[in-house]
Amino acid sequence: MAAGDRGGTVLALATEPRFAQRLRRYLEEEQILDVRYRLQKVPGGSVALPVLEGKLVEQRLQELQESGPRELPCRLLRIQSPIPSKAASVRTPAQKLCSELQRMVLGLGESWSEELERDVPHSWQRHGDLVLLSEDSFSAALWTKLGSALWETVASALGAQRLARRGRVLPGGMRFPSVTLLLGQDGWVEHVDNGIRYTFDVTKCMFSPGNITEKLRVASLPCAGEVLVDLYAGIGYFTLPYLVHAAAAFAHACEWNHHAVEALRRNLALNGVQDRCHIHHGDNRQLQLQDVADRVNLGLIPSSEEGWPVACRVLKKGTGGVLHIHHNVEALPAPSCLQPAVPMNEQRPPEDSSSGEQEDGQRELQSPEEMEGGGKEMLAARVRPVWQRWAEATAARIRGLLEELHGQPWQTSILHIEAVKSYAPHVHHIVLDLECRPTLPA
Repeated sequence: MAAGDRGGTVLALATEPRFAQRLRRYLEEEQILDVRYRLQKVPGGSVALPVLEGKLVEQRLQELQESGPRELPCRLLRIQSPIPSKAASVRTPAQKLCSELQRMVLGLGESWSEELERDVPHSWQRHGDLVLLSEDSFSAALWTKLGSALWETVASALGAQRLARRGRVLPGGMRFPSVTLLLGQDGWVEHVDNGIRYTFDVTKCMFSPGNITEKLRVASLPCAGEVLVDLYAGIGYFTLPYLVHAAAAFAHACEWNHHAVEALRRNLALNGVQDRCHIHHGDNRQLQLQDVADRVNLGLIPSSEEGWPVACRVLKKGTGGVLHIHHNVEALPAPSCLQPAVPMNEQRPPEDSSSGEQEDGQRELQSPEEMEGGGKEMLAARVRPVWQRWAEATAARIRGLLEELHGQPWQTSILHIEAVKSYAPHVHHIVLDLECRPTLPA
């Protein structure tokens, strides 16, 4: 039942059939026609036009009834079991929300404006029974006057029990979200990606649905028997796909945000892998691990560069392993005469990114699925020259760190460059899969 209905009834004006369309036009001009319901006949042969509730609306209708134009005779009544209009039955959630808010505002005697309509959100994130609104919604001064009734109306229109609104990410290395709980007792929600359950408090932890393609890719990597170190574990965005789907034998998850650590503990238990993961709570630059990892995930943007020395230290010094390095790379618009994007099947290992020959010149650019013979197409068919240049420079830098750390030659080979998403205009979130191996003495 919509807000304002009484016992399944709605307020209406009844008039003779010959006056119905004229009265309808008048009610539309006054913005008090309730378009959620159809005009319908009532006993006595009259036609009833549903109208919006509210003390001011009822007062205006009473004035119309008593002193309005004589050519519009009408009377107030209530329609039992009103019939929804066709427009109401096919409205999108955003349209329904806007309609309910307009009805609420007019019912309180306020004016509905284009400014208010622009202030109503047209998209949102849904996490179970909690809806997360965008930061630019409900900023007009009028909304604050409506109090908790506003959020109850919004929740009802969107079929939610709880509401929260996103703000800007607070500055600092921990990337705390600025999220305000508007309705409900807590912000804990559960989200499912690729069969993995994630629970977290939306007011305390970040969650990026835009990274789903990378989580799917991670889930397909051949990690059986391997030890993973995830230097920026968060709530387990990548730690869990490595353990649940990629069959990593064990994971060391590093995280310094205590809210994320609490969510990570819950998520490991939810997915039954708590016995295969050790959480290192604190600054990963102080991590005491070394010589343990077959694979290191560096899932921090805009840059994980501060973690590169740590990643080199935790790699197994005798056999090396693979680093998955996330980074935001800026690619400014360039004249068309400059070098075009490099097709993935034409790339070659740069001379300064590998100190050893490859038997297959294209091997370093194949996805994990292709190396396993899956023959699947890569998500990103082309690599931009600026991405390639960044990858080559990173490979050289990592090789230098490893050689300085261990006092012997190492080789680094670019296995794959993955475009995750566009982060901002001309900025892309990419992942470099970099194989790092010590050079064995001849």
